[in-house]
Amino acid sequence: MEKDGGGVSAADEGPGTAGHGDPVAAGHEADPPDRLAPVLRPVRAGNGFEEALEQILQIVRLGLVPSGERLPSERELAERLRISRVTLREVLKVLQEQGLVESRRGRYGGTFVCRRTDPEGLAGGDAEAQLRRVVAQMGAEGIEDVLRFREVLELGAVELCAASDLSKAQERMLTEALAATGEAPLSDYRRLDTRLHLAVAELSGSPSVATHYAAVRAKVNELLDRIPLLVRNLEHSQRQHTAMVEAILDGDVDAAREVAREHVAGTAALLRGFLA
Repeated sequence: MEKDGGGVSAADEGPGTAGHGDPVAAGHEADPPDRLAPVLRPVRAGNGFEEALEQILQIVRLGLVPSGERLPSERELAERLRISRVTLREVLKVLQEQGLVESRRGRYGGTFVCRRTDPEGLAGGDAEAQLRRVVAQMGAEGIEDVLRFREVLELGAVELCAASDLSKAQERMLTEALAATGEAPLSDYRRLDTRLHLAVAELSGSPSVATHYAAVRAKVNELLDRIPLLVRNLEHSQRQHTAMVEAILDGDVDAAREVAREHVAGTAALLRGFLA
């Protein structure tokens, strides 16, 4: 039996993702934030295949790598997950069979996230059938558990983030994520909305909070991706996003937490309405 671990060596296709941090010297810009940090982590011994599959599924479902864009190289994924390239290729094969990623050869090749068939996120007949399947899989109690766990993690992350002494680079990361949601076309809104919330979780200072939030958000997105995008709801959500980020930057823990509570409750109410 193969033993997963480090020791990956051969060069691979495509660039990897960069780390992030503050400038180390005057006049030096900070590296771009690592958008995969809340999800990618070394797997535990004995469950390399299963945990690697779970993490890459989260990357796809959370939109951390948008449709049509390339995943990090096999070398980088294997190194960050601390699994062998053989195991990683088995994982990617499963995702290809499910139509979630595709492999392309050549100089600009690699593994790419497949484009969604319903980019507007509109709940037509097929989307409604998919929603029923997801609801049947999760069950009513399971869905309530997901929504409550999301609330606990979201409020905790926002509170920790607001109480933190964020660096200029971290503040910029947050404001840029907020700006992206404000400028997002309808077809890309949920992906960028997810990225904003993941940024807050990452800036909470707790890797465990960020990891668990990414996991529960992936489950929430399974439901959100199958209900309509309502313009009025998105406008209201964006006002809440702005108020939440402003409170975090002001260090106002109570205000940030209260806005986050209202925001999460609104999303839960919307989902319950469509799932009823």
